[in-house]
Amino acid sequence: MNDFEKINTDLATLFREGRALLDAGNSAVMNGCREEAFRKFVDLGGIPNKQEDYIYLNLLPLFGKDYNVVLKYIRQEVDMNETFRCAVTDLVTTPVLTVNGWWFDGNPAAEIPEEVVICGLQEASVKYPDLFAKHYNHYAPVAHRDGLVALNTAFAQDGVFVYVPDDVVLECPLQIINLLRAKADLMGFQRNLIVLGKNARATVLVCDHTLSEHDFLINNTTEVYLGPNAHMEYYQVQNQHLGASQINSLFVSEHRNSTFESNLVTLYGGTIRNNMYVALNEEGGECHLYGMYIQDKKQIVDNFSYIDHIAPHCTSNEHFKGVLDDAALANFSGCIRVRPDAQKTEAYQANNNLLLTDTARINAKPQLIIDADDVKCSHGATVGQIDEEAMFYLRSRGISPEEARMMMMFGFAHDIIRRVKLEPLRVKIDDLIDKRLRGELSKCYNCIMQCKK
Repeated sequence: MNDFEKINTDLATLFREGRALLDAGNSAVMNGCREEAFRKFVDLGGIPNKQEDYIYLNLLPLFGKDYNVVLKYIRQEVDMNETFRCAVTDLVTTPVLTVNGWWFDGNPAAEIPEEVVICGLQEASVKYPDLFAKHYNHYAPVAHRDGLVALNTAFAQDGVFVYVPDDVVLECPLQIINLLRAKADLMGFQRNLIVLGKNARATVLVCDHTLSEHDFLINNTTEVYLGPNAHMEYYQVQNQHLGASQINSLFVSEHRNSTFESNLVTLYGGTIRNNMYVALNEEGGECHLYGMYIQDKKQIVDNFSYIDHIAPHCTSNEHFKGVLDDAALANFSGCIRVRPDAQKTEAYQANNNLLLTDTARINAKPQLIIDADDVKCSHGATVGQIDEEAMFYLRSRGISPEEARMMMMFGFAHDIIRRVKLEPLRVKIDDLIDKRLRGELSKCYNCIMQCKK
């Protein structure tokens, strides 16, 4: 039995022996998906090992550790004012916490429109069974080749549920703060579901932080439904210590004239895998995916996207950039699929990378699959180093080599960050990136614990 077979066997034993705990407190909808999901995980070979969508990422170092897995909710005492400070000046948000993948039952009551629902996923599955059943696990199965998404469906028990009904605008951005804290190495599962009705609008900011020095592996899946003419801005800032690894899978189902705008900023962490699936199901849909990753030491970030143009007259833009130092590794794999009926599609994809050392590495795999003949599509990737001519120009103006290098890297990154529409957040991310490039930003910035990893 090789290492992967042992891990898969251990997960099968955990699923079988822990099934009663997994089902406790959840609705029949969540629990009814578990068996089929785990069977799919097994059929796909378990933990991906040299599979096409994970070809550049070795998952054995992540799953080969001896993690604790908590299958029963343990109440956490967390004072947000004592452990986390959001230093985004002038940005007012509605904050909610998750701890190790579970909704924090001490979340403060927020002033939100009466029709809007923001609560734990487990609570929503029981309180709103019809709404929950209409959307839960309807969008994630499109990742038909990804066993890790199936594993999440089999094990997930809680997370965040958001419902914004037709014609309602959530004026205040929702800030989801995912905290990790444990007394031993921990593997956890989190599931989120966000539903926006017709003409609804919302902004979501996701912040990931660790509060203890142990190793973590979090498998997090988020499903998003956008009704006709709905609009959503989705921002995520990943900033954890080197022992905290993540597998994030985001699924977006768009309908007529809806818009989804995302900006993913990866500043610090261990091994991070981000999956992004967007389905443009009806005419007029727009999707904009932007990302910026800054890696050093032996950090690994692996970004995978699949944008599915199913209907005609839809638009997608995807642009990811990376700055890699030391022996960091980044992978980018992006696929745009244009179906036969998706005429008049406009789809653009780009990935640009700046390597600061000879030991930093990037694997880029842009891909177009076009089955329609009246479309405008492009894709491409670049890998390069600091432009010496531009450096010479800046130095000839009296700028020091260090500052000139900083200016060029910051300008490279700012092309992505300028897409952030929330000005206070954009200013703060600019500041974080500036500190990160100067080596002044440690992991879990704004976490008062400041653990050593």
